[in-house]
Amino acid sequence: MRVHICAVGRMRAGPERELLDDYLKRFDRTGRALGLGPVTMHEVEDKKGGGMDAEAALLDRAIPKGAVICALDERGRVMPSPEFAKKLGDWRDQGTSDLAFVIGGADGIAKTLRDRADFKLSFGAMVWPHMLVRVMLSEQLYRAATILAGGPYHRV
Repeated sequence: MRVHICAVGRMRAGPERELLDDYLKRFDRTGRALGLGPVTMHEVEDKKGGGMDAEAALLDRAIPKGAVICALDERGRVMPSPEFAKKLGDWRDQGTSDLAFVIGGADGIAKTLRDRADFKLSFGAMVWPHMLVRVMLSEQLYRAATILAGGPYHRV
């Protein structure tokens, strides 16, 4: 199952980028044997300042046709890591070929795109900077792969 991270904004070099790259590399190595990955990053920018609707249109074009859409949203479902791992495994086992995680810009994801999502995931009641959400998602993808592989990374 190919995994796509479709996000508003371009991540620049720095500690967040290093963490993102590290966790995505780990996920690709661990997930490959499990039928997960690779991860493709799709970054979009609304250079005309059209707001959330313009960002949603750009994100929509970045999402592969037929992909299961998981929106990262503060109104989404909060779940522990083992449950997220199970969800990821279930999508894979149901024959999902493309899974797109969608991360909005500073104002979030437009309602029209949010409503189209097959699943909404939240990293808690707090709002996180969208660049950190990429890092947190990449770590959780790696953690999920290690849980599914029975590895020691995740400790209960």
